[in-house]
Amino acid sequence: MPSFVFPARSTNKAELELGSTLQPKFGPDGLIPCITQDAATGEVLMFAFMNTESLSHTLQTKKATYWSRSRQKLWVKGEESGNVQLVKEVFTDCDQDVLLLKVEQTGAANASCHNGYKSCFYRRLTDPANPALQLQFTATRLFDPATVYRKK
Repeated sequence: MPSFVFPARSTNKAELELGSTLQPKFGPDGLIPCITQDAATGEVLMFAFMNTESLSHTLQTKKATYWSRSRQKLWVKGEESGNVQLVKEVFTDCDQDVLLLKVEQTGAANASCHNGYKSCFYRRLTDPANPALQLQFTATRLFDPATVYRKK
């Protein structure tokens, strides 16, 4: 497999914003935000972070791989649940400080959320003007996390 080495970021704004070379802007913590969308429907499935290693692994394997801030390790989506994200396209925003993955969500449950939902965005604020800040569920749980994620 090829190993990806990301070039040093150009200081030329036009080159970063209009150029044709990927020059991701990782933050001071070494991370870049990554939005993941269903390639077929456009539904936003999740948000996570990547570092150089996880982005390189994603590009090499075509399997979405993120950096887990809580576990401080690489996290190949679906490594435990079987709900793997096969990367179809990779986008970056105008100044290359955010990534967007378009994926095919696979697996028995076809879910991306560790809580058992297709998308991590399964609740919406019912009335933004109401100080109670009530959330309404907008999706049905596809699997029970207790049966999928077992403590090791």
